[in-house]
Amino acid sequence: MASSSKESSFSSCSSSCDLDDEGVRGTCEDASLCKRFAVSIGYWHDPYIEHLVRQSKERKAPEINRGYFARVHGVSQLIKAFLRKTECHCQILNLGAGMDTTFWKLKDEGLLPNKYFEVDFPMIVTRKLLTIKSKPLLFRPIMELHPEDTLQMDSHMLDSKRYAIIGADLRDLSELEEKLKKCNMNTQLPTLLITECVLVYMTPEQSANLLKWAASSFETAMFINYEQVNMDDRFGQIMIENLRRRSCDLAGVETCKSLESQKERLLLNGWETASAVNMMELYSGLPRAEVNRIESLEFLDEMELLEQLMRHYCLCWATRGGQELGLKEITY
Repeated sequence: MASSSKESSFSSCSSSCDLDDEGVRGTCEDASLCKRFAVSIGYWHDPYIEHLVRQSKERKAPEINRGYFARVHGVSQLIKAFLRKTECHCQILNLGAGMDTTFWKLKDEGLLPNKYFEVDFPMIVTRKLLTIKSKPLLFRPIMELHPEDTLQMDSHMLDSKRYAIIGADLRDLSELEEKLKKCNMNTQLPTLLITECVLVYMTPEQSANLLKWAASSFETAMFINYEQVNMDDRFGQIMIENLRRRSCDLAGVETCKSLESQKERLLLNGWETASAVNMMELYSGLPRAEVNRIESLEFLDEMELLEQLMRHYCLCWATRGGQELGLKEITY
């Protein structure tokens, strides 16, 4: 998912900062198209994504589709574990949410938290809001949960009783907190924060500040982070070079050296427990019947490439407080 960042840069940034943000915004489009394609050929069920994302003109490679399946499955399993532990008496902050459809899917499953927040680039939020307003399948569920006649809404924000989407900058924490509180974020509620390929586009200092803010703002919290790992080897360097050619720099790649460096970052920034698995470990642990189902969808010529890709992405989660809820027991 794209890192959240204001359309306008910090006053201290040069024009190159704008160009960097533009490259990162492009990753939102790429990820959305990949998810839409994987859904279209049956990897997982999502009746909402086709209303938010156009179908790709190009067929995506099988290893890409399986990688996205593992990502969506892994993040979803951790979200549901948190919701079970809290009995949905909680809030979720999806930071860098892009065209994510989790809110609608959780509603269908009867698993909505007290409130679900999304944050992303104002440009991306504007686009998503226009689509939501024009698609009854997306807009109606929001209104069904909103007792008042009117919603709080402008071009960069929508605030309803159970769902909010906000255009804000994750690097400007005072602005972020102000906007979330205006949409009735409750720091006393158990809170789940989610970032998917977001922190890696921030400098290590910026991502550390975000992690510290999250750990200090909520008494009971869990943080889920999906992003690159093992980036020091040759395959990792090729990934970095490919992104740079598309004007997309991994500003925080030094924190993605290993599973240990990923866990250490969380523990150094206020989190009490930290766990991490690479996506090949996660894929290998999926139920055999589910693996057989997705592997029957299309032929994969090079299993080695899939393994290489999956060993360079990881799923991390951390907790703070919540002993009485058993948050530390959550595992994949």
